Amino acid sequence: MMMILAEFFVVLLKVFWAFVTAGAKWVVRPKEKSVAGQVCVITGAGSGLGRLFAKEFARRGAVLVLWDINSQGNEETADMVREIYRELLDTTTTQKDGPGGGVEEVPPFQPQVYTYLCDVGKRESVYLTAEKVRREVGDVDILINNAGVVSGHHLLECPDELIERTMVVNCHAHFWTTKAFLPKMLELNHGHIVTVASSLGLFSTAGVEDYCASKFGAIGFHESLSHELKASEKDGIHMTLVCPYLVDTGMFRGCRIRKEIEPFLPPLKPEFCVTQSMRAILTDQPMICTPRIVYMVNFMKSILPFEAIVCMYRFLGADKCMYPFLAQRKEAMNNNEDKNAI
Repeated sequence: MMMILAEFFVVLLKVFWAFVTAGAKWVVRPKEKSVAGQVCVITGAGSGLGRLFAKEFARRGAVLVLWDINSQGNEETADMVREIYRELLDTTTTQKDGPGGGVEEVPPFQPQVYTYLCDVGKRESVYLTAEKVRREVGDVDILINNAGVVSGHHLLECPDELIERTMVVNCHAHFWTTKAFLPKMLELNHGHIVTVASSLGLFSTAGVEDYCASKFGAIGFHESLSHELKASEKDGIHMTLVCPYLVDTGMFRGCRIRKEIEPFLPPLKPEFCVTQSMRAILTDQPMICTPRIVYMVNFMKSILPFEAIVCMYRFLGADKCMYPFLAQRKEAMNNNEDKNAI
């Protein structure tokens, strides 16, 4: 009995220390780690947040491996990355002793970018592409699971195929990419896996049941894997969960909360979202929610009765915030059907 009490006391001290260290990071910003020369795979790199992540990692000298189902968008991202590399090479040089005792300038490490056409919604495509990456590029140090889709239909109006597609791309693909690259990370006890989820994976809203379910699943996968790595004592492999509020990428164009509240909770600028996420990734932060009010909303959801949450949603206009978006998607689809019929 005394042993259990002593161990419990030690646990309380560790919990208290965890609070202290977490609070200290809010006051003193941790030093960012270097990713120069490290191989970084980014899914969904052809547009949106994936493209911005690619540019940020390029500025830090990482070797970029870009995956997307849209080859044109992926190549456009690669061109932007190459331009960033050129700027880095033009402005950065190192020195070494030259012949005769003089000093000569030499170019620094020259990072590269690789593009792969990959449908992460197809397991075989993921595994085949991962094998090509290992063969052509090398071992992967950083995996950014960013690819995502939204069906844009009410549940009873959504074709089963679109529901399955949402679940596969937003959730199941994380299993496959991780299974492809994690074994080498475990062998080396080195790596970083990033799950780009959503605040709708922490608390949901009406009308996007498939999307919310897929993001809840991705977060559950991420948290379980984090615990597995801790249990395996693989402290060299880090995990970061990214849960942003609505990001202004056009994915949810038309989504509206109560107009009086909108000025205080506007859609996030994609650049801001990625900047905050990069800071979390480079300091090995386990989770990042933007804006910070998302932390509070998630906490309140876990302690308040459901009816109280419903009242808050209705006050904020969050209960039906997706309805304008769904209506726009339906109208656009009907217009396309009409054009096809003519």
